[in-house]
Amino acid sequence: MSDHANPTETKPRRKRGWLVPIGIIVIAGLLLANVLLQLRPDQPAAAPANESAESSAAPTEAPDLTVYEYRDANDVHAAGPVDAPVGLIVFSDYQCQFCAKWTTQTLPVMLEFAEAGDLRIEWRDINMYGEASDRAARAAHAAGLQSKFWEFHTALYPDGNHRTEAELSQEALIATAAELGLDAERFVADMNSPAVAQLIATRAAEAQQLGVTGTPSFLLNGLPIVGAQPTDMFVNAIETALDTAQKG
Repeated sequence: MSDHANPTETKPRRKRGWLVPIGIIVIAGLLLANVLLQLRPDQPAAAPANESAESSAAPTEAPDLTVYEYRDANDVHAAGPVDAPVGLIVFSDYQCQFCAKWTTQTLPVMLEFAEAGDLRIEWRDINMYGEASDRAARAAHAAGLQSKFWEFHTALYPDGNHRTEAELSQEALIATAAELGLDAERFVADMNSPAVAQLIATRAAEAQQLGVTGTPSFLLNGLPIVGAQPTDMFVNAIETALDTAQKG
């Protein structure tokens, strides 16, 4: 079992070690949070220009960004129970080198939390790099429809690297599906179906509308995190959220 599986013993050291980086990450994440706050449909309209300074300076309650978690039992891009106490949304792209790094170094530890019932992981593809990214996202969803999303996802980041555009061709993706034992005919049909294309496009557009412009980006229990930060930072954040949830 990895040293992250039972992190309680080293928890104080981790929190001290990452205090400054977490502050930097949160500051960067507030840029995303600010966009999300302004996009929430339930927010009141901006105050008229002629309102008093005292009125316009009234404190605004921080947005509950956990509302962007789907918590859908039929979401093939997810891991962990739908009612897990902590949620993690991952915004990613299959041609992003830092997404490959995070998938290789940190995702396995996150999946341990999911398997323990403590974390709900929801993957969202942004497809910032064009058709190859979109095709890979559609292929990963098609694999998910055969209960192989995570295996296919991992295969798209071999040895901690992203594939080249040529390695994300339809032929290459079909070959990967075959290697994983998927029904190739069904895989091709799903990957190229209008329904899957629409779902992938809708999720990508939703992420961009929420203000996510770089990958990887995250919402961990509503906390925006930008970049492929060290695994310990995610572990600490999850442990803190779990402690909070246990205290009610």
